[in-house]
Amino acid sequence: MTEVLAQRSFRGLSTAEAIESVHDELDGLWNDAPFVQAMDQMTFTTAVIESASNIVQHALPAKAQRPVELGVDISVQPTLLQARVSAFYAKPPFGPMEPGTPDDESESGRGLALIEALVTTVTFERQDGTNTWILSKTSQS
Repeated sequence: MTEVLAQRSFRGLSTAEAIESVHDELDGLWNDAPFVQAMDQMTFTTAVIESASNIVQHALPAKAQRPVELGVDISVQPTLLQARVSAFYAKPPFGPMEPGTPDDESESGRGLALIEALVTTVTFERQDGTNTWILSKTSQS
């Protein structure tokens, strides 16, 4: 098992304020892991915030009486940055899980295209009413 050198987590209601909290967690993470190169920090932070923002903007509750919650679990390993960005109590995403293209007239999928450009891999899983995007970036630490 690979050693986790630093980690941070957030879970709360899927609101604009949650994005600020995720930013704060990322700032704390980089303070705990200053050996991660600045470019890796910037690109990974952008991907995590974009992913979390997509949940705040687009995730719909599976049941009217329970709001969507945003969860972000981030870890730093010697050569890997990883984030699990989750929408708890959410409906499955609407439409295809494919990135949009710059010449696409709609904005749908552009966030996913940006995320995929910033990290090494993006995977999606749905389990027990939770949508989770797993963002992984190979780091040059």
